[in-house]
Amino acid sequence: MNKVDVLLGLQWGDEGKGKIVDVLTPKYDIIARFQGGPNAGHTLEFNGIKHVLNIIPSGIFHQEKQNIIGNGVLVEPVILEREIGALKEKGVDATLNLFVSRKTHLILPTHRLLDAANERSKGKEKIGSTLKGIGPAYTDKIARTGFRVGNIQQSDWKEKYEALKATHVRMLASLGCDLNTFKIDDMSFADYEQKWFKSLDTLKKLTFIDSEYFINNALKSGKKVLAEGAQGSMLDVDFGSYPFVTSSNTITAGVCSGLGVAPSNIGRVFGLCKAYCTRVGAGPFPTELENEIGETLRQQGREFGSTTGRARRCGWLDIVALNYACMLNGVTDLAVMKIDVLNDFETINMCTSYKVEGKESLQVPYDLSCRIEPQLTASRGWKRNLSGISSYNDLPEELKSYVSAIEQRTGVKVSIVSTSPDRQDTIFKEEI
Repeated sequence: MNKVDVLLGLQWGDEGKGKIVDVLTPKYDIIARFQGGPNAGHTLEFNGIKHVLNIIPSGIFHQEKQNIIGNGVLVEPVILEREIGALKEKGVDATLNLFVSRKTHLILPTHRLLDAANERSKGKEKIGSTLKGIGPAYTDKIARTGFRVGNIQQSDWKEKYEALKATHVRMLASLGCDLNTFKIDDMSFADYEQKWFKSLDTLKKLTFIDSEYFINNALKSGKKVLAEGAQGSMLDVDFGSYPFVTSSNTITAGVCSGLGVAPSNIGRVFGLCKAYCTRVGAGPFPTELENEIGETLRQQGREFGSTTGRARRCGWLDIVALNYACMLNGVTDLAVMKIDVLNDFETINMCTSYKVEGKESLQVPYDLSCRIEPQLTASRGWKRNLSGISSYNDLPEELKSYVSAIEQRTGVKVSIVSTSPDRQDTIFKEEI
């Protein structure tokens, strides 16, 4: 029986997961998303065209492969319909090879209103939600009141919808809001709700499956499965920089609950990190550079959210946090992304330890919001354009030294180095 390989982010998201899933897809039969929802923004570039996926797995451009939206994912039908439409304009019919677990939870229009109301109520303590309804939908899931894909196949689905909506209306009232307090994508609630109902027709065109049986049977038959994560390990609801986290388990453990796979059936774990660090929204960020260097990283790396457009905060690579993420995930292979963003730097730093309350530490503290002084180790930059380089041996020696330093300090081999957003600019240091 084959094992499920996993690909996920090791930082605060935006590591380039979409690109590497797309690059690795030819080696697999099935690509399966295991958590997150439309708050994800996986960017792929090829043939000079940029593609952004929110809910659909990043293997969708390989039409001979099967793509699964697992039970751990949240689906917002309007956004999914928009995504399917954008793919169709580019010649990709997602309805042919996209499968959805019946146990996948749906984001209702009132979930999105609750998200906005909750964020407003926090004032200065807001967490930087994408306002896609993620938190409220996962809350209903845990409270056992959620609305799932399988529900829309039942004759009484509208009654279940209205009952949950009524609960949300009462919650909104307790926050001093009603259905007309906020707009959704510049639409009134009533108009958006009608659009939501209509989008269910597109959702029903997809193949609904019991994904836990589907995936395990595929493994038994010898098929190869790659599980695709969203967000990043430092945003995990249990182990991330709480409370500035997402509402799901973004780490390898989330594959088991998000797809119905036993822990013993996890194979290789590809962990992605940028050659530096970024973070979107509020929350602690030990290596953040609020200066000209940080702005240079932002501009060189085009660090603006693919889903929200928000500017990302930038800083040096954080080895302490990276080691923590590698430990939590059981990473077997590292992929160092966007290393070309550092091409013009004379000196490149990485944080190799923290100083917490005057004491040096190699551990991520319980409260990342405490005073942390990153201890930096400098290395010489390569000051060279990487265009056209396809072999690891041909990369500048200073760059290879930087990669070696990451390997030595994490104890994990680097298998992939990405030198541009395009799928062609992917260098395999180790054979996959």
